[in-house]
Amino acid sequence: MAKDTLKVSGVTYSTADEGYFEKRRLKRSAGVWGLWGLAVAAVISGDFSGWNFGIDFAGFGGMLIAFAVLIVMYYGLIFSIGEMSSAMPHTGGAYSFSRAAMGPWGGFITGLAETIEYVATTAVIVYFSAAYADGITSELLGFSMPAPIWWAILYLAFIALNAAGASISFKFAIVVSIISIAIILVFSAMALFSGQFSWDALWDIAPDAGQTAFLPHGVLPILFALPFAMWFFLGIEELPLAAEESHNPVRDIPRAGLIARATLIITGLLVLFLNTGVIGAEATGTAGEPLLDGFRAIVGDGAAAVLALFALVGLLASLQGIMFAYGRNMYSLSRAGYYPKFLSLTGSRQTPWVALVAGAVIGFVALNIVDLAGGAGGVAGAIVLNIAVWGAVLAYLMQMVAFVLLRRKFPNASRPYRSPWGVPGAIAAAVIAGLIFVGFLLNPTFVPAIIAIAVVYLVMLIGFGVWGRHRLVLSPEEEYAVSGGLHGDPQAEGYGGTVEEELLASDGVDEPAEGRAPGGPGGAAPLG
Repeated sequence: MAKDTLKVSGVTYSTADEGYFEKRRLKRSAGVWGLWGLAVAAVISGDFSGWNFGIDFAGFGGMLIAFAVLIVMYYGLIFSIGEMSSAMPHTGGAYSFSRAAMGPWGGFITGLAETIEYVATTAVIVYFSAAYADGITSELLGFSMPAPIWWAILYLAFIALNAAGASISFKFAIVVSIISIAIILVFSAMALFSGQFSWDALWDIAPDAGQTAFLPHGVLPILFALPFAMWFFLGIEELPLAAEESHNPVRDIPRAGLIARATLIITGLLVLFLNTGVIGAEATGTAGEPLLDGFRAIVGDGAAAVLALFALVGLLASLQGIMFAYGRNMYSLSRAGYYPKFLSLTGSRQTPWVALVAGAVIGFVALNIVDLAGGAGGVAGAIVLNIAVWGAVLAYLMQMVAFVLLRRKFPNASRPYRSPWGVPGAIAAAVIAGLIFVGFLLNPTFVPAIIAIAVVYLVMLIGFGVWGRHRLVLSPEEEYAVSGGLHGDPQAEGYGGTVEEELLASDGVDEPAEGRAPGGPGGAAPLG
């Protein structure tokens, strides 16, 4: 028998096959501290390396300004995301926010940006984790392995961890987050009490003609430092992706975001000041492993392998957290039909193992291309390193636009949590994200990454326009948008069912219908 269909906003929905959602279940396993652990774990490796290259562009003063600007951006961002996730407590996260506000194309563009961000970030972390792991085994055990073997081992190990069950993933995230924070606190105490920290070292970059020690290269490079300062926070925005695995997403996601944000501001400031003050701004700006260099400056090179193990813990924490994110992002887009539907299968342990494998395969192929093209120091390496930040910035910008649109177009939608900064906070975050985007365009270092992303988007948008948009399913994210917010909370209402049947039987139009009461003609007041 032919499926019932619904056509709205240029896309076509069909009824899900029998058992479709049963094969795509997630299990609720996280409280507020599990979510905190997930957010901190996803970010914490940025305290160990990556952030410091911003000092090379802008000096310590410029990096400090960039850090302050990003605190404003991330407060506005996380407050806004907390509000939208409380209204839309399903796994789609950024994709679902933009879907509700800007239709299927807006949702797809935003969701694809997050896929790019998380898959690329995972690949970057795997690359550096492999380098650290090989250095440790070479020093302590006397053996070394080719990088691709390490990459395969790391991907397989963390696919197994994330596929073993959400409860295990959240517990692991809590443990490695605590260990990583402890390492940073130990370094901070050693830096302060060893006598190695020097305020003068913060300003040891020779200023250009006419510039100052605070901003040795002038004001404009602050713009170029912003993408690197993002490594102190990049990944915290993944929290809404855990909505369908949280016991109480409406309450706990905003709360976990607040606690995680405070945690990361403290650890970021400790590293920014103390790491730079121990080894000097000039050395910090070009260091491949700044925190390790800081440890070495304090205790010497004799414990290099042990110190590398410390750094590896931070990297592995983020590897688990970001892999969780791309798995749920791809799962939600697949469940709705934007990506091939088999990617959202979850199996007996109710984890999106197929999506986890797919993202790992893409990342592994990308790393091999990087290796063949000259390694992380070559053009291909720069593409992978910068693509993650570019994808994040685009996703941030789209989410803040979605927040403003939803506040204005749908003022009466249920919002159990409301952002204390409201629309001005979202606008501030959007403006800063836009500045970072402009910084990418102005800096020739980032041009290869932009070209690579443009190619990916062109291919994916053509594929969606020709094929994907006619094969969508009314997943919770889509039901929320099409029904005007009347359905879409899987915890309260389940998946599919009566509302799906009513929507498919209606002549629903996916646009605002002011004055139409819920349950009136057409089934509901549509939500954009």
